[in-house]
Amino acid sequence: MNEIRLAIFDCDGTLVDSQHSIIHCMNHAFERYCLDRPSRDSVRRVVGLPLIDAVAILAPDEQPERHEELRVAYSDAWQELRKTDAIEEPLFPNVLETLDELERNGWLLAVATGKSRRGLDATLEKHGILGRFVSLQTADRVRGKPHPDMVLAALNDTGAEASKAVVIGDTTYDVVMAVNAGVRAIGVTWGYHGPDELIANGAVKIVDDFTEVPPILAAMVGSAS
Repeated sequence: MNEIRLAIFDCDGTLVDSQHSIIHCMNHAFERYCLDRPSRDSVRRVVGLPLIDAVAILAPDEQPERHEELRVAYSDAWQELRKTDAIEEPLFPNVLETLDELERNGWLLAVATGKSRRGLDATLEKHGILGRFVSLQTADRVRGKPHPDMVLAALNDTGAEASKAVVIGDTTYDVVMAVNAGVRAIGVTWGYHGPDELIANGAVKIVDDFTEVPPILAAMVGSAS
């Protein structure tokens, strides 16, 4: 019997609080092309999508060529912040303790994110947790959320069955991605979409603190034999 258990985490809004840097870089991109800044709430709403999809939503009246320019401008601004160690993306409370407990309980850990692989590696390395994840799925490697590809790739990487995997995320994109892949999802309340939205889109549980995750996962999937 396959006893591999896999916890697949979103990054921005779930593991790290990166909204201030994301909003800064989006503002920079729009200002470069003399476009009105999108509102903070509208930027928060698209966090988790592949970057090109996010800017397309934020600038619906612009042509695809402009969307690509905005994507590049955002990426350039992010790299400038990275060079000066000015990116604000602290871990949310109790992330490390939760990862510790899950690993002690035999869970494999993965990430599925709208970040690029370079950006994800840098974020996780900064917090000293890069090596803890056995599968890293990013929007520049497979189709982004809400397509199921990231989850399916993580299952393939680890050999876990869908019934033994759970996605943990803060947006409807995370939840729908999980549902599309036949995997259950837990929503968190400290991110960018509200709990009612997460439940409406298929989240089976909502947590207010990371410490709630391990016991919920154990109840949902069971203990390793």
